[in-house]
Amino acid sequence: MSLFRIDASIQGDRSFSSALADLVQHEVTAAHPDEPVITRHLGNEPLPADAWQTAILANFTDPAARTQSQRSAVALAQTLTRELTEADAAVLALPLYNWGVSQHVKTWIDLAIAGAAPGSRLLDGTPVVLVTTRGGAYGPGTPKEGWDHSIGYLRRILADVWGAELTVIERELTLFGLNPALDGLADLAAITKQQAEQAAVEAGRALADRLDARVAA
Repeated sequence: MSLFRIDASIQGDRSFSSALADLVQHEVTAAHPDEPVITRHLGNEPLPADAWQTAILANFTDPAARTQSQRSAVALAQTLTRELTEADAAVLALPLYNWGVSQHVKTWIDLAIAGAAPGSRLLDGTPVVLVTTRGGAYGPGTPKEGWDHSIGYLRRILADVWGAELTVIERELTLFGLNPALDGLADLAAITKQQAEQAAVEAGRALADRLDARVAA
């Protein structure tokens, strides 16, 4: 049994999305201390920006005629695909950047698709917790309502295309205390933080229960 975790923040130890993912992972590992956790940090170790194009071109090239860069790109894509298909559960900490997913996340998704057979459901039936954080407020009635182009896209990929059993945890207003425009939202920022942390703990316990069920089966 294994837990697969991805982080994509560029904030290092200050990452709010990673902090929430830590809460999820803690509940899983507390219940299953001997089970492996496979990690990949797209923010700290970005995937090569040109690997997707190279892998796609390699897929239309006779394997015997592929260049070394094409072979490397294909091998990377297949590794990313395998990490997903072999996971028994996954935690994905993918914050909002510039109103969408970061280039690191998009490259990861594109490469994972390139490494699989067309139409493959890479997370078919796998319980997945998606953690996302946003610096401002994007809810109904806010000036940025409708500007979050990340969640809808990630739901489409993870659940609809890859077949994950998806749980989404969202936290807003992470820039409170840093952005003066949010100074009047102290109470709301505190509430959203508390709610997200509680949801992360509950999601981690649910993942642990799912792994228990798989072991029992």
